[in-house]
Amino acid sequence: MADSKVLVDSIPEKTCIVVGTRPGIIKMSPLIDELNRRDVESFTIHAGQHYSYELDGKMFEDLGLDKPKYKLDEVREKEFHGEQTAAMLEGIERALLKENPENVLVCGDANFNLAGALAARKLRLTLGHVEAGLRSDDWRMPEEHNRVMIDHISDHLFCPTPQTKQNAVEDNVKGEIHVTGNTIVDAVKRNVPIAHDRSNILNELDVPPEEYIVFTAHREENVDDPEVLSDLIAVIDNAIREFETPVVYPIHPRTEKRLEQFDLDEEINAIEGLRLIDPIGYLDFLQLLSNARLVLTDSGGIQEESCITGVPCVTLRENTERPETVNVGANTVAGTDPDEVVERALEMDSREPEWENPFGNGTAADKTIDAILGH
Repeated sequence: MADSKVLVDSIPEKTCIVVGTRPGIIKMSPLIDELNRRDVESFTIHAGQHYSYELDGKMFEDLGLDKPKYKLDEVREKEFHGEQTAAMLEGIERALLKENPENVLVCGDANFNLAGALAARKLRLTLGHVEAGLRSDDWRMPEEHNRVMIDHISDHLFCPTPQTKQNAVEDNVKGEIHVTGNTIVDAVKRNVPIAHDRSNILNELDVPPEEYIVFTAHREENVDDPEVLSDLIAVIDNAIREFETPVVYPIHPRTEKRLEQFDLDEEINAIEGLRLIDPIGYLDFLQLLSNARLVLTDSGGIQEESCITGVPCVTLRENTERPETVNVGANTVAGTDPDEVVERALEMDSREPEWENPFGNGTAADKTIDAILGH
Protein backbone atom coordinates (compact mmCIF):
# COMPACT_ATOMS: atom_id res chain seq x y z
CA MET A 1 0.00 0.00 0.00
CA ALA A 2 1.26 3.48 -0.83
CA ASP A 3 2.60 5.63 2.00
CA SER A 4 1.24 8.86 0.52
CA LYS A 5 -2.34 10.10 0.85
CA VAL A 6 -2.35 10.45 -2.94
CA LEU A 7 -1.10 8.13 -5.67
CA VAL A 8 1.82 9.67 -7.52
CA ASP A 9 3.15 6.57 -9.32
CA SER A 10 -0.01 5.03 -10.74
CA ILE A 11 0.34 2.30 -13.36
CA PRO A 12 -0.31 3.76 -16.84
CA GLU A 13 -3.67 2.75 -18.37
CA LYS A 14 -4.49 0.43 -15.46
CA THR A 15 -8.22 0.89 -14.89
CA CYS A 16 -10.50 0.19 -11.97
CA ILE A 17 -14.20 -0.56 -12.50
CA VAL A 18 -16.43 0.11 -9.47
CA VAL A 19 -19.74 -1.76 -9.22
CA GLY A 20 -22.13 -2.33 -6.34
CA THR A 21 -25.69 -2.91 -7.56
CA ARG A 22 -27.44 -5.01 -10.18
CA PRO A 23 -27.84 -2.12 -12.69
CA GLY A 24 -24.22 -1.11 -12.19
CA ILE A 25 -22.95 -4.61 -12.93
CA ILE A 26 -25.03 -4.78 -16.10
CA LYS A 27 -23.96 -1.37 -17.40
CA MET A 28 -20.28 -1.88 -16.56
CA SER A 29 -20.11 -5.36 -18.10
CA PRO A 30 -19.45 -4.05 -21.65
CA LEU A 31 -16.59 -1.90 -20.30
CA ILE A 32 -15.05 -4.86 -18.48
CA ASP A 33 -15.32 -6.91 -21.67
CA GLU A 34 -13.79 -4.11 -23.76
CA LEU A 35 -10.83 -3.67 -21.40
CA ASN A 36 -10.23 -7.42 -21.54
CA ARG A 37 -10.50 -7.44 -25.33
CA ARG A 38 -7.82 -4.75 -25.54
CA ASP A 39 -5.67 -6.57 -22.97
CA VAL A 40 -5.64 -3.48 -20.71
CA GLU A 41 -4.74 -4.21 -17.09
CA SER A 42 -7.89 -3.74 -15.02
CA PHE A 43 -9.70 -4.94 -11.92
CA THR A 44 -13.18 -4.67 -10.41
CA ILE A 45 -14.24 -3.53 -6.96
CA HIS A 46 -17.68 -4.64 -5.77
CA ALA A 47 -18.72 -2.10 -3.15
CA GLY A 48 -21.41 -4.37 -1.71
CA GLN A 49 -24.54 -2.21 -1.94
CA HIS A 50 -26.46 -5.20 -3.35
CA TYR A 51 -25.35 -8.46 -1.82
CA SER A 52 -28.02 -11.12 -2.40
CA TYR A 53 -27.16 -13.82 -4.94
CA GLU A 54 -29.96 -12.78 -7.33
CA LEU A 55 -28.98 -9.09 -7.28
CA ASP A 56 -25.25 -9.77 -7.26
CA GLY A 57 -23.58 -13.13 -7.89
CA LYS A 58 -26.11 -14.29 -10.50
CA MET A 59 -25.38 -11.12 -12.50
CA PHE A 60 -21.70 -12.01 -12.87
CA GLU A 61 -22.59 -15.54 -13.94
CA ASP A 62 -25.21 -14.45 -16.49
CA LEU A 63 -22.91 -11.82 -17.98
CA GLY A 64 -19.92 -14.15 -18.17
CA LEU A 65 -17.80 -11.96 -15.90
CA ASP A 66 -15.04 -13.01 -13.53
CA LYS A 67 -15.74 -12.46 -9.87
CA PRO A 68 -14.60 -9.02 -8.66
CA LYS A 69 -11.08 -8.86 -7.23
CA TYR A 70 -12.38 -6.93 -4.22
CA LYS A 71 -15.75 -7.20 -2.51
CA LEU A 72 -16.71 -5.10 0.50
CA ASP A 73 -18.81 -7.56 2.46
CA GLU A 74 -18.80 -5.36 5.56
CA VAL A 75 -21.12 -2.85 3.88
CA ARG A 76 -24.13 -5.13 4.35
CA GLU A 77 -23.97 -4.48 8.09
CA LYS A 78 -24.56 -0.74 7.61
CA GLU A 79 -28.12 0.58 7.86
CA PHE A 80 -28.01 4.28 7.01
CA HIS A 81 -26.90 6.13 3.87
CA GLY A 82 -24.02 7.93 5.60
CA GLU A 83 -22.40 4.95 7.29
CA GLN A 84 -22.93 2.81 4.21
CA THR A 85 -21.25 5.36 1.94
CA ALA A 86 -18.44 5.87 4.47
CA ALA A 87 -17.71 2.14 4.65
CA MET A 88 -17.63 1.90 0.86
CA LEU A 89 -15.38 4.95 0.58
CA GLU A 90 -12.90 3.48 3.06
CA GLY A 91 -12.86 0.06 1.41
CA ILE A 92 -12.53 1.41 -2.13
CA GLU A 93 -9.72 3.77 -1.10
CA ARG A 94 -7.74 0.90 0.44
CA ALA A 95 -8.09 -1.17 -2.73
CA LEU A 96 -7.02 1.75 -4.93
CA LEU A 97 -3.97 2.41 -2.76
CA LYS A 98 -2.99 -1.25 -3.10
CA GLU A 99 -3.57 -1.46 -6.89
CA ASN A 100 -2.25 1.95 -8.07
CA PRO A 101 -4.52 2.36 -11.12
CA GLU A 102 -4.39 5.40 -13.38
CA ASN A 103 -8.14 5.44 -14.06
CA VAL A 104 -11.33 4.81 -12.12
CA LEU A 105 -14.74 4.36 -13.77
CA VAL A 106 -18.05 4.63 -11.92
CA CYS A 107 -21.51 4.40 -13.47
CA GLY A 108 -24.77 5.99 -12.40
CA ASP A 109 -26.05 7.46 -9.18
CA ALA A 110 -26.11 4.93 -6.35
CA ASN A 111 -24.21 5.48 -3.09
CA PHE A 112 -21.35 3.20 -4.16
CA ASN A 113 -20.69 5.40 -7.20
CA LEU A 114 -20.36 8.47 -5.00
CA ALA A 115 -18.01 6.54 -2.70
CA GLY A 116 -15.88 5.39 -5.63
CA ALA A 117 -15.79 8.85 -7.13
CA LEU A 118 -14.74 10.47 -3.86
CA ALA A 119 -12.01 7.88 -3.30
CA ALA A 120 -10.61 8.46 -6.80
CA ARG A 121 -10.80 12.23 -6.52
CA LYS A 122 -9.01 12.33 -3.13
CA LEU A 123 -6.22 10.13 -4.53
CA ARG A 124 -5.96 12.35 -7.63
CA LEU A 125 -6.72 9.54 -10.05
CA THR A 126 -8.40 10.08 -13.42
CA LEU A 127 -12.12 9.70 -12.77
CA GLY A 128 -14.70 8.86 -15.41
CA HIS A 129 -18.46 8.98 -14.81
CA VAL A 130 -20.38 6.64 -17.09
CA GLU A 131 -24.03 7.68 -17.60
CA ALA A 132 -23.24 11.28 -16.70
CA GLY A 133 -25.53 14.26 -17.10
CA LEU A 134 -28.81 12.61 -16.11
CA ARG A 135 -31.15 14.92 -14.19
CA SER A 136 -34.61 14.41 -12.70
CA ASP A 137 -34.60 17.82 -10.97
CA ASP A 138 -36.22 16.04 -8.00
CA TRP A 139 -34.14 16.95 -4.98
CA ARG A 140 -36.02 14.41 -2.82
CA MET A 141 -34.14 11.63 -4.56
CA PRO A 142 -30.80 10.49 -3.07
CA GLU A 143 -29.82 9.44 -6.58
CA GLU A 144 -30.15 13.03 -7.81
CA HIS A 145 -27.79 14.26 -5.08
CA ASN A 146 -25.25 11.59 -6.00
CA ARG A 147 -25.29 12.08 -9.78
CA VAL A 148 -24.84 15.86 -9.48
CA MET A 149 -21.90 15.52 -7.08
CA ILE A 150 -20.20 12.83 -9.18
CA ASP A 151 -20.52 14.90 -12.34
CA HIS A 152 -18.86 17.88 -10.67
CA ILE A 153 -15.77 15.98 -9.51
CA SER A 154 -15.22 13.84 -12.63
CA ASP A 155 -12.44 14.35 -15.19
CA HIS A 156 -14.47 12.66 -17.92
CA LEU A 157 -18.26 12.73 -18.23
CA PHE A 158 -19.59 9.99 -20.51
CA CYS A 159 -23.04 11.25 -21.44
CA PRO A 160 -25.44 8.83 -23.14
CA THR A 161 -27.35 11.43 -25.20
CA PRO A 162 -27.10 15.04 -26.44
CA GLN A 163 -29.71 16.01 -23.81
CA THR A 164 -27.55 14.68 -20.97
CA LYS A 165 -24.56 16.55 -22.42
CA GLN A 166 -26.60 19.76 -22.37
CA ASN A 167 -27.54 19.11 -18.73
CA ALA A 168 -23.85 18.81 -17.84
CA VAL A 169 -22.97 21.98 -19.77
CA GLU A 170 -25.74 23.92 -18.02
CA ASP A 171 -24.42 22.67 -14.66
CA ASN A 172 -21.00 24.14 -15.53
CA VAL A 173 -19.07 20.95 -14.87
CA LYS A 174 -15.28 21.08 -15.06
CA GLY A 175 -14.54 17.74 -16.71
CA GLU A 176 -14.37 16.82 -20.39
CA ILE A 177 -17.77 15.85 -21.80
CA HIS A 178 -18.19 12.97 -24.27
CA VAL A 179 -21.41 11.75 -25.90
CA THR A 180 -20.95 7.98 -26.11
CA GLY A 181 -24.40 6.41 -26.05
CA ASN A 182 -25.38 4.21 -23.14
CA THR A 183 -23.61 0.94 -22.31
CA ILE A 184 -27.03 -0.58 -21.55
CA VAL A 185 -27.50 -0.81 -25.34
CA ASP A 186 -24.25 -2.75 -25.63
CA ALA A 187 -25.41 -5.10 -22.87
CA VAL A 188 -28.94 -5.61 -24.22
CA LYS A 189 -27.82 -6.19 -27.82
CA ARG A 190 -25.33 -8.80 -26.69
CA ASN A 191 -27.54 -10.60 -24.16
CA VAL A 192 -31.08 -10.65 -25.61
CA PRO A 193 -30.21 -13.47 -28.08
CA ILE A 194 -28.48 -15.36 -25.26
CA ALA A 195 -31.54 -14.92 -23.04
CA HIS A 196 -33.86 -16.21 -25.77
CA ASP A 197 -31.70 -19.35 -26.09
CA ARG A 198 -31.07 -20.07 -22.42
CA SER A 199 -33.96 -18.71 -20.34
CA ASN A 200 -36.99 -20.84 -19.52
CA ILE A 201 -38.68 -18.20 -17.37
CA LEU A 202 -41.86 -17.90 -19.47
CA ASN A 203 -42.51 -21.64 -19.24
CA GLU A 204 -41.73 -21.64 -15.53
CA LEU A 205 -44.28 -18.87 -14.93
CA ASP A 206 -46.71 -20.29 -17.51
CA VAL A 207 -47.10 -16.93 -19.28
CA PRO A 208 -47.24 -16.75 -23.09
CA PRO A 209 -45.35 -13.93 -24.86
CA GLU A 210 -47.16 -10.56 -24.87
CA GLU A 211 -49.87 -11.87 -22.54
CA TYR A 212 -48.56 -10.48 -19.25
CA ILE A 213 -47.42 -7.22 -17.70
CA VAL A 214 -44.09 -6.75 -15.87
CA PHE A 215 -44.20 -4.63 -12.70
CA THR A 216 -41.28 -3.40 -10.58
CA ALA A 217 -41.04 -0.89 -7.72
CA HIS A 218 -38.15 -0.24 -5.37
CA ARG A 219 -37.50 3.52 -5.22
CA GLU A 220 -37.19 5.01 -1.75
CA GLU A 221 -39.75 7.76 -2.43
CA ASN A 222 -42.27 5.08 -3.45
CA VAL A 223 -41.85 2.06 -1.22
CA ASP A 224 -40.79 3.84 1.98
CA ASP A 225 -44.10 5.75 2.07
CA PRO A 226 -46.98 3.47 3.20
CA GLU A 227 -49.62 5.50 1.35
CA VAL A 228 -47.71 5.41 -1.92
CA LEU A 229 -46.92 1.71 -1.50
CA SER A 230 -50.62 1.04 -0.91
CA ASP A 231 -51.40 2.93 -4.13
CA LEU A 232 -48.91 0.74 -6.00
CA ILE A 233 -50.68 -2.38 -4.75
CA ALA A 234 -53.91 -0.91 -6.12
CA VAL A 235 -52.12 -0.23 -9.43
CA ILE A 236 -51.32 -3.95 -9.73
CA ASP A 237 -54.88 -4.99 -8.91
CA ASN A 238 -56.40 -2.46 -11.33
CA ALA A 239 -54.03 -3.43 -14.14
CA ILE A 240 -54.94 -7.11 -13.81
CA ARG A 241 -58.65 -6.29 -13.91
CA GLU A 242 -58.43 -3.79 -16.79
CA PHE A 243 -56.14 -5.80 -19.05
CA GLU A 244 -57.42 -9.22 -17.98
CA THR A 245 -53.85 -10.46 -17.94
CA PRO A 246 -51.41 -11.53 -15.21
CA VAL A 247 -48.85 -9.19 -13.69
CA VAL A 248 -45.38 -10.57 -12.95
CA TYR A 249 -43.54 -8.79 -10.14
CA PRO A 250 -39.93 -9.80 -9.30
CA ILE A 251 -39.97 -8.15 -5.90
CA HIS A 252 -36.98 -6.20 -4.60
CA PRO A 253 -35.81 -7.08 -1.04
CA ARG A 254 -36.33 -3.46 0.04
CA THR A 255 -39.97 -3.52 -1.08
CA GLU A 256 -40.62 -6.90 0.50
CA LYS A 257 -39.31 -5.56 3.81
CA ARG A 258 -41.54 -2.47 3.62
CA LEU A 259 -44.63 -4.53 2.80
CA GLU A 260 -44.12 -6.47 6.01
CA GLN A 261 -43.28 -3.34 8.00
CA PHE A 262 -46.46 -1.55 6.87
CA ASP A 263 -48.67 -4.65 7.22
CA LEU A 264 -49.39 -4.65 3.48
CA ASP A 265 -48.03 -8.10 2.70
CA GLU A 266 -51.37 -9.88 3.10
CA GLU A 267 -53.05 -7.34 0.83
CA ILE A 268 -50.62 -7.83 -2.05
CA ASN A 269 -50.55 -11.61 -1.65
CA ALA A 270 -54.35 -11.70 -1.96
CA ILE A 271 -54.36 -10.24 -5.49
CA GLU A 272 -55.60 -12.86 -7.93
CA GLY A 273 -53.51 -12.91 -11.10
CA LEU A 274 -50.34 -11.52 -9.51
CA ARG A 275 -47.19 -13.62 -9.94
CA LEU A 276 -45.06 -12.36 -7.07
CA ILE A 277 -41.61 -13.89 -7.53
CA ASP A 278 -38.14 -13.56 -6.06
CA PRO A 279 -35.54 -11.45 -7.90
CA ILE A 280 -34.30 -13.19 -11.04
CA GLY A 281 -31.06 -13.19 -13.00
CA TYR A 282 -30.31 -10.86 -15.88
CA LEU A 283 -30.97 -13.36 -18.67
CA ASP A 284 -34.31 -14.38 -17.18
CA PHE A 285 -35.28 -10.75 -16.70
CA LEU A 286 -34.33 -9.81 -20.26
CA GLN A 287 -36.44 -12.68 -21.55
CA LEU A 288 -39.34 -11.65 -19.30
CA LEU A 289 -39.11 -7.97 -20.22
CA SER A 290 -38.58 -8.33 -23.96
CA ASN A 291 -41.66 -10.56 -24.31
CA ALA A 292 -43.99 -8.49 -22.10
CA ARG A 293 -47.09 -6.67 -23.30
CA LEU A 294 -46.30 -3.70 -21.07
CA VAL A 295 -44.02 -2.70 -18.20
CA LEU A 296 -44.94 -0.63 -15.14
CA THR A 297 -41.84 0.47 -13.24
CA ASP A 298 -40.10 3.11 -11.13
CA SER A 299 -36.68 1.92 -12.31
CA GLY A 300 -34.52 4.15 -14.46
CA GLY A 301 -32.66 1.27 -16.07
CA ILE A 302 -35.84 -0.59 -16.98
CA GLN A 303 -37.16 2.54 -18.71
CA GLU A 304 -34.09 2.27 -20.94
CA GLU A 305 -34.26 -1.50 -21.43
CA SER A 306 -37.96 -1.46 -22.34
CA CYS A 307 -37.30 1.34 -24.84
CA ILE A 308 -34.46 -0.64 -26.43
CA THR A 309 -36.45 -3.89 -26.59
CA GLY A 310 -39.64 -2.26 -27.95
CA VAL A 311 -41.91 -2.75 -24.92
CA PRO A 312 -44.19 0.16 -23.91
CA CYS A 313 -43.37 1.56 -20.47
CA VAL A 314 -45.33 3.42 -17.78
CA THR A 315 -43.09 5.10 -15.20
CA LEU A 316 -44.46 5.08 -11.66
CA ARG A 317 -42.91 8.39 -10.64
CA GLU A 318 -43.61 12.10 -10.96
CA ASN A 319 -40.53 12.66 -13.14
CA THR A 320 -37.78 10.87 -14.98
CA GLU A 321 -34.09 11.44 -15.63
CA ARG A 322 -34.62 9.56 -18.91
CA PRO A 323 -36.84 12.07 -20.79
CA GLU A 324 -35.52 10.71 -24.09
CA THR A 325 -37.74 7.64 -23.61
CA VAL A 326 -40.80 9.90 -23.31
CA ASN A 327 -39.76 12.06 -26.26
CA VAL A 328 -39.54 9.09 -28.64
CA GLY A 329 -42.89 7.71 -27.47
CA ALA A 330 -41.65 4.64 -25.61
CA ASN A 331 -42.55 5.80 -22.11
CA THR A 332 -45.01 7.93 -20.15
CA VAL A 333 -44.58 9.37 -16.64
CA ALA A 334 -47.76 8.57 -14.73
CA GLY A 335 -47.08 9.04 -11.02
CA THR A 336 -48.61 6.52 -8.61
CA ASP A 337 -52.33 7.32 -8.60
CA PRO A 338 -53.99 4.00 -9.53
CA ASP A 339 -56.59 5.48 -11.90
CA GLU A 340 -54.06 7.70 -13.68
CA VAL A 341 -51.60 4.82 -14.07
CA VAL A 342 -54.21 2.55 -15.67
CA GLU A 343 -55.31 5.35 -18.01
CA ARG A 344 -51.71 5.91 -19.12
CA ALA A 345 -51.17 2.16 -19.42
CA LEU A 346 -54.12 1.86 -21.79
CA GLU A 347 -52.69 4.70 -23.86
CA MET A 348 -49.25 3.07 -24.06
CA ASP A 349 -50.75 -0.33 -24.84
CA SER A 350 -52.40 1.16 -27.94
CA ARG A 351 -49.08 2.41 -29.38
CA GLU A 352 -47.07 0.57 -31.97
CA PRO A 353 -43.44 0.10 -30.81
CA GLU A 354 -41.99 1.98 -33.77
CA TRP A 355 -39.86 4.43 -31.83
CA GLU A 356 -36.15 4.93 -32.39
CA ASN A 357 -33.77 3.94 -29.62
CA PRO A 358 -32.21 7.23 -28.39
CA PHE A 359 -29.32 5.65 -26.46
CA GLY A 360 -26.88 4.81 -29.25
CA ASN A 361 -25.95 1.88 -31.45
CA GLY A 362 -24.13 -0.39 -29.00
CA THR A 363 -20.64 1.11 -29.27
CA ALA A 364 -20.64 3.05 -25.98
CA ALA A 365 -18.03 0.82 -24.35
CA ASP A 366 -15.59 1.25 -27.22
CA LYS A 367 -15.98 5.04 -27.18
CA THR A 368 -15.66 5.23 -23.40
CA ILE A 369 -12.46 3.19 -23.23
CA ASP A 370 -10.98 5.16 -26.12
CA ALA A 371 -11.55 8.38 -24.19
CA ILE A 372 -10.35 7.20 -20.78
CA LEU A 373 -7.14 5.81 -22.31
CA GLY A 374 -6.60 8.97 -24.34
CA HIS A 375 -6.87 7.27 -27.74
